[in-house]
Amino acid sequence: MGWFRAVSGTDDAADPRFRVASVLDAGDGKAAGAAVVLTPHHLLTCAHVVNDALGKDLFDDSRPEGATLRVQTHGPSGAQLHEAQPVHWLPPRRLDGTDGPPGRGELEWAGDLAVLRVNAELCCPAPPEFRRMRVGQSVRAWHGSALSGSYADVRVKTCDSRVGYLDGALSGMAIGPAYSGGPLWSDAEGAVVGLVAACVLPPVDQVYDSRHVTRRSWGIPWQRIEAELRAAGAGALLDRPVRDDDPAQAVLADLLANVLPAPMFRADYARAVAERCGLGHPTDGSAPTPEEFARVLVTEERALAALTEALRSRDPGAVSALIAAGKLSAVPRLLSPREHDRLLAQLTGLPGELVDLLPEAVRAALPLVAELPYDAGFPELLGRLEQLSGDSRSGPGELRVPGLLRAVEFMAVLCPPPERARLRLWADGVAARLGIPASSLRERRADADEWALGRNRRTRPPRLLVHLVKAGADAFHLRLWSDDGMGPHRAPTETGRRYSAAETAEAVLQLLERLCRTAPEGVRPVVEVLLDRDCLELPVDEWEFADPDGLIPGVLGAEYALVVHCPELLRRNERFLTDWRHRWDRLESSGPLRITGPSTGVREVYGKLLDRRDAARVSVEVSARARMEIIQVCLAMGVPVVLWDRGPAHEVSHAVQQVSESPARALPEQVRSYRAKTLHRPADHPGRPVLAWADPDRALPELQLSEPTELI
Repeated sequence: MGWFRAVSGTDDAADPRFRVASVLDAGDGKAAGAAVVLTPHHLLTCAHVVNDALGKDLFDDSRPEGATLRVQTHGPSGAQLHEAQPVHWLPPRRLDGTDGPPGRGELEWAGDLAVLRVNAELCCPAPPEFRRMRVGQSVRAWHGSALSGSYADVRVKTCDSRVGYLDGALSGMAIGPAYSGGPLWSDAEGAVVGLVAACVLPPVDQVYDSRHVTRRSWGIPWQRIEAELRAAGAGALLDRPVRDDDPAQAVLADLLANVLPAPMFRADYARAVAERCGLGHPTDGSAPTPEEFARVLVTEERALAALTEALRSRDPGAVSALIAAGKLSAVPRLLSPREHDRLLAQLTGLPGELVDLLPEAVRAALPLVAELPYDAGFPELLGRLEQLSGDSRSGPGELRVPGLLRAVEFMAVLCPPPERARLRLWADGVAARLGIPASSLRERRADADEWALGRNRRTRPPRLLVHLVKAGADAFHLRLWSDDGMGPHRAPTETGRRYSAAETAEAVLQLLERLCRTAPEGVRPVVEVLLDRDCLELPVDEWEFADPDGLIPGVLGAEYALVVHCPELLRRNERFLTDWRHRWDRLESSGPLRITGPSTGVREVYGKLLDRRDAARVSVEVSARARMEIIQVCLAMGVPVVLWDRGPAHEVSHAVQQVSESPARALPEQVRSYRAKTLHRPADHPGRPVLAWADPDRALPELQLSEPTELI
């Protein structure tokens, strides 16, 4: 294993028990069974454990579509709860290949595997190695609770590559209920060799005697698991990255041979790296070779940062060379273990109201980064930020300021003075280790201060942009962006999914709930629905989704000011873009223009808008046949605010008359209020108002209007 060693024991990351995850029963929250960490985002368990957790028959072979399970992972710092979804499903099936699940009384079966994807990166130790099961192996299993005292030691007695039978001695724990799905760990090989599947119990209706089976169970050998998962298309999850040819290793070995030629000094710094990274090492005074030292720098992600942290005061020049060489590898992270732990502790210790503001600060600091895992917790967010190389404002020969440091500076300006000082001191220390000039970091700090001042002056409400493209009678492609005043930022939606009206309302309301937590006091976000020209009367404002307990309905247009926008019409008629800006600048001063009359047509409206080039707000009250065509003419000619009634056309629209005389910037709220009245006083408020709102001062994301299938 070389000079650096994984530490063994029950209180550290090398404990194999920490690769055991708990699959929790949806009813009582207790462990229905166990699972093993397969990748940083996936768990492997038995399909019958998933069925049991969902309250289904153990051998139910129907795929649990849309099911979400609660799982718990374990590590040196404690347990963490996650949600997980089945992504590969191999239900229990007969060994003879006939259709259907195993019959009652059958002792062996095939399949019975499930791979679960966890929504966030697992913070437990790295996935274990996997090896073939062989007769004679001594293996250990754990109860689904992963309690340290729940282990059961057994020996593989037979193994035919389909089923391995395991016998245990008459001492200690025995494999029983809730052990299924857990790993069978071979300490001699330092690897998992299979999964627990079942235990053979004596007859329940007879008095036990010495002829009955005692402490026998069986497991699924890894060789069968691997074959079945690869056949099911999950092979990519089993392939571990090969790092033997890491391009940085040879360069780092040469550097270490020059920087630390004496074994005594090399041993000192190697011990410092091992202790910082939680690795073991010999205590006989020996030193690793430069090659062994370089190897750990490209396998342990924080080892290189730990070495430069220890080496900085002795040889700053060597630190710069090591960091430059480390960039040839994809493994090293920006922060040392100490730096990472300090930052994580400072961020998790912030009050909840400040934590809710941090995504806004990160977006402002790094506006060109498309998507970041804001909802996944600080460890995953920091991990993504560490991967960003840095901004492009450094001068010739200067080191670039990493994106993480810039993000921390923007986070700091939102904090009270004590927390701000601690975050800035942390950033100073990391910058000094990396050799970044203090003047460069001060410049980014000044950017953050300027942003904070501008943020305090913001008056426009935040908005949620909802881009909908019809994909069927009640099916839509959906994309979401949030805009807190600094421009739209993409919010995650499920790739490839088609949303119904109710599902769209659910996704929008959930994101609005998060936006409300960071909005200025008393300000609610505005929903801006981006539609193509044929969908302008889509009743999005009436879509609703009820709370899980069914108590409170959630009607989009009644809870939030909801407006529509059709970028397609403006983009296809660019000669009116200057008119759009001209009209918007007169939004407050121009009076409303009313277009009405049964014989009003497109040419008449065209001429009227050319004559009234200051008209910024138009109300349309015409026949249903002509209404949509006239509305599209108004929008295409740059009228930024258009109001109409989606209901049956009348000579006078109650909804339009009620709200059209309001001040221009109050219209979204007035329309929302009218929609709310349609819920509790429908007889007095029969209208269905629609408000088109196109603010040229607020940026829109790039929309792939010509290829709707590319929206996902």
